[in-house]
Amino acid sequence: MAPGRAGVTCVLPRDDPRDAFLSTSAASLAALPKGARVGTASLRRQAQLLRRRPDLTILPIRGNVNTRMRKLDAGEIDALVLALCGLERLGRAELATEILSREIMLPAVGQGALALECRATDEGLRRLLEPLHDPRSAACVGAERAMLAALDGSCRTPIAGLAELDGDRLMLEGLLLKPDGGSEIRGHRAGDIADAEALGTELGRTLRDRAGPGFWLR
Repeated sequence: MAPGRAGVTCVLPRDDPRDAFLSTSAASLAALPKGARVGTASLRRQAQLLRRRPDLTILPIRGNVNTRMRKLDAGEIDALVLALCGLERLGRAELATEILSREIMLPAVGQGALALECRATDEGLRRLLEPLHDPRSAACVGAERAMLAALDGSCRTPIAGLAELDGDRLMLEGLLLKPDGGSEIRGHRAGDIADAEALGTELGRTLRDRAGPGFWLR
């Protein structure tokens, strides 16, 4: 971090990164009838939903949790997919009908993590934040962000990634999808936690090379 510039100084212990399925008419994603309307504003969620259930109708939906739940209760949509951590932080985790596994819905890069920034020259604040910092969560998020940076991804590209730890060994999974769910490219890397960002960069470059420049255009 360059002197005087702001950057991530502290990553808090990560909350559950998974996504939650919410519905008033179906007990699970698999139980939704053909053609059911699922609301989400996320291309990542849209692509993974259509990858598994191409029969679904994905509708864009925005607003806070209360706004989205009103649309669900009013019958404008049949189901919602939201970040589980967001529901937990609002004290409304009971709204989740099903917690989606990583095999069904790989999370967004950094989902469930809260990071704090401060100026590189603000030593006093950096010392105050130090006890809050969770190095293991930071390593996972660092690997995921390094993968995303290598992919040059944006909110217009369906990308998912999740790093998890087994002792001091880090396992990273990355996923690229076409918005319609018609194709995907998935990759994995594993190594020492100390090499977290290098693993992320390596996986991102590998996925980028496998996808080629026109993957999201075709």
